[in-house]
Amino acid sequence: MTLSAIRPESFPWFPYDGFTFCLGLSEGDAAWTSGHTSAAFDAAVGKMTVSGTMEQQARTAYEKVLTILAAAGFGPADVTRVTENVTVAGLDDYAAAEAVRAEVFGAHRPSVRTVVVDRLVRRTALLEVELHAVAGGGQVRVASEKRAAGTWRASPVREGHDGAVYLPTIVPVDAGGEVVHQGDLVGQYAYCLDRAGDLLAAAGLSLDAAVTTYDYTTPATRDVYRRTHRVRAERLGGAGVFPGAGGILMSRLHHPDALVALDVTASRHPLELVNPGWSRYDSLTYSPGVKAGRTLYMSGFAALDMETQAALHPGDIGAQAEVTFGSILELLAHAGLGPADLVETTEYCVASALPDYRAVAGVRERLLSPPWPASTGAICAALLRPEFLIEVFPTAVYPA
Repeated sequence: MTLSAIRPESFPWFPYDGFTFCLGLSEGDAAWTSGHTSAAFDAAVGKMTVSGTMEQQARTAYEKVLTILAAAGFGPADVTRVTENVTVAGLDDYAAAEAVRAEVFGAHRPSVRTVVVDRLVRRTALLEVELHAVAGGGQVRVASEKRAAGTWRASPVREGHDGAVYLPTIVPVDAGGEVVHQGDLVGQYAYCLDRAGDLLAAAGLSLDAAVTTYDYTTPATRDVYRRTHRVRAERLGGAGVFPGAGGILMSRLHHPDALVALDVTASRHPLELVNPGWSRYDSLTYSPGVKAGRTLYMSGFAALDMETQAALHPGDIGAQAEVTFGSILELLAHAGLGPADLVETTEYCVASALPDYRAVAGVRERLLSPPWPASTGAICAALLRPEFLIEVFPTAVYPA
């Protein structure tokens, strides 16, 4: 069984052929969509446009992703995880998007991951929505009718495809709604990992089962970010394999005093380290790849020389994308996979490089292949290495 591109008979928002990403992918009882805003092609101006309030944009974005799922035989009750990329400009109106989501899903409650981004590729877009689905909607492992301490919003822990266990976004906010450890990145990071551990314990797992930890911090924390190494070393990797990881800098997060937000995915399967022999990871608290079941979870990749750890091609996003996707393909090849096995990629482009972001599509066209991964792109304030212009979070699936 292999991944297949989802091709709706009717998709009125734009002609979807010719891109280096698909609208969505399906395989057996599972499906993944790309991230979609409310963007639609406007023939009058000859380009994609976005307009409307947060509520209007959310309705259109959800209509698009559910149209894609429907073309593969899935409905709202099959959705296991929702990712909503909400812009800093739209954050104050986020409740309107939440109301639309509640209306769309009704009694069904997927796990919700909320990423606050500096902006989206379409400047006027306020929200981007991405869905994971499995027939029957997977299983709720921890119900959440109220916001649990450390979580951004009330959202369950839900198990989806191939034993993946999705946690809601974790933030340094206590049960009373107060930010903890104000001004202390390390304290906030430890708090978020501990809350993730609490949720996993309630699901019958632990942080040892984490396959990815993607964190979002602010530019002001870059100089002290390395201090989180100790926190991760104390809490992660207890089963012998550190999770994949990625770190993105956003100009602000879910709360004005939050210095970090954390998204954790775990797996029911035993974890296996996947490393082509890159020695840099020997002293790090994350792995380049983690195989769990049939899924290869990966760290974020950027234009890094894996031997010297030098940042490559400063100022050239196209050349950086070439190195970035080259490293991803090297890891895939070591794992016995190829570009056609990529199920999704998330690209974070720094705001200063956005005028040249189109160059990345050419790199994807040369290095990736049909059915093309489901893909999402967002704009960040910066990356942990100031020379980096793009970072990619990939995931692949082994053929059944």
